[in-house]
Amino acid sequence: LLDLVEHTFGLIRHGPKPVIAAVNGLAMAGGLEMVMSCDLVFAAESAQMGDAHSNFGVFPGAGGAAILPRRVGLNRAKYLLFSGENVSAREMMEWGLVNKVVADAQLRETVQAFADKLSDKSPAVLCRMKSVANRSLNVDEPAALAEEMLNLRAHMRSWDMHEGLAAFNEKRKPRFRGY
Repeated sequence: LLDLVEHTFGLIRHGPKPVIAAVNGLAMAGGLEMVMSCDLVFAAESAQMGDAHSNFGVFPGAGGAAILPRRVGLNRAKYLLFSGENVSAREMMEWGLVNKVVADAQLRETVQAFADKLSDKSPAVLCRMKSVANRSLNVDEPAALAEEMLNLRAHMRSWDMHEGLAAFNEKRKPRFRGY
């Protein structure tokens, strides 16, 4: 089971497409770890999040101790890890984990509208952006910038970049192909 969880969360973190979490209700322990695996997090106003592993003597294995400090800062992560308490979606937005908090009744509609907006973008550029942004956390700034430039040079040969520039010049909506 642990290998399957690790593999699944890895696919979410490193897969080619942006993954959006829509949190409605509680996201605790493994639920919080799944949320942290996603690229973007939208939450209902009433949502609560926290790491309850310590409440049950369980050690996290999918990012609770390793990823949470990167997302909310070390002191806040330790508070969540050690206390096992929940915090509101609004507080998690202030801490940097949640991108947007909306009224409970608007969560599905808001996330769908955002996903529709992303579906109009170049799949190739979104994939490259996700990959470079993820890797940038593990290297210093000059290395991150070099990686970005390397990806730009490769992307300059893509259909999508040429189509996007042509659409801009012709004042029309681009028709991306994902390569």
